[in-house]
Amino acid sequence: MSICFLETPAAEETYLTNKLPNEDLEFLEHPLNDQAKLSNGPVITVISPFVHSQIGRNVIDRLPNLKLIATRSTGYDHIDIRYATQRGIAVANVPTYGENTVAEHTFALILALSRNVHKASARTFAGDFSLDGLQGFDLHGKTIGVVGTGHIGLFVVKIANGFGMRVLATDPHPNNEAAELMNFKYTDLKNLLNESDIVTLHAPLTAATQHIIGHHNITEFKRGALLINTSRGGLLDTEALLRGLDEKILAGAGLDVLEGEEIFSEEKQLLGNPDTTNESLKTALRNISLLRRPDLVITPHIAFDSREAVERILDTTVSNILAFKKGEPNNLVHI
Repeated sequence: MSICFLETPAAEETYLTNKLPNEDLEFLEHPLNDQAKLSNGPVITVISPFVHSQIGRNVIDRLPNLKLIATRSTGYDHIDIRYATQRGIAVANVPTYGENTVAEHTFALILALSRNVHKASARTFAGDFSLDGLQGFDLHGKTIGVVGTGHIGLFVVKIANGFGMRVLATDPHPNNEAAELMNFKYTDLKNLLNESDIVTLHAPLTAATQHIIGHHNITEFKRGALLINTSRGGLLDTEALLRGLDEKILAGAGLDVLEGEEIFSEEKQLLGNPDTTNESLKTALRNISLLRRPDLVITPHIAFDSREAVERILDTTVSNILAFKKGEPNNLVHI
């Protein structure tokens, strides 16, 4: 098979080469989009993107022999699943790679905000050891609202229990057995926003969850709450977030993902790309405005990125590719 791995740093390239010694491998450091060139495009049978590659109709049409898209992620909103299916192309994902990894990063963001770690660090680096404005608050006894109780959401619940927090959750498919065993309560989204001191998002990005937090419900948050997103940027309307912060509805937010974050990985092409829309430019400007705010902690989509988790992701991806080669595909994604 001719396999092209996208967005692969040197260490991952070495690991994958050792795991697939008998395959024809190509590695690209950068994401794949409509403008990216593939030297082996006509013969490539498998591509393995990460989340910044946009695998849409135009990209798929440039790969006439493509048979499998093996994304190295749980989410697959960056892939046109419907068109791939029409073309007879299978799509496989990594259903789970260590729910603890993203859950731990979620609490890293929560603690950074609740104890003003980001502000304190910047101040001390500047030689200022004053305590003014740095007083934080305890997590013990606070209410956390978990939006989405899949693998990651449930691990967040587990950690929250360790902190002695009250846990509310919302999910279109409640896991009532888990709720009983793990001492949390399901409720609707409006009530969760009303009662939670911290709201954390762990839902997949679909048509139903796009802007699940937006202008329609930003005023429903408990005043002074924190909002955390380590899932997908599109769950959160950036304009609504800015409104919530400006109107002091939210005290702060921790974001590992941004709406339209792929713009940052393609910033060199943004202005010179004839397909760039006014909305793309507006999204870029809104994200830049987020970077200047002291009430935000932003990390560059690294919640997944522990040594252990990345190895699990690569191993599952290799397994997906080899299983497909044997005619026994696993972890396939369907419309």
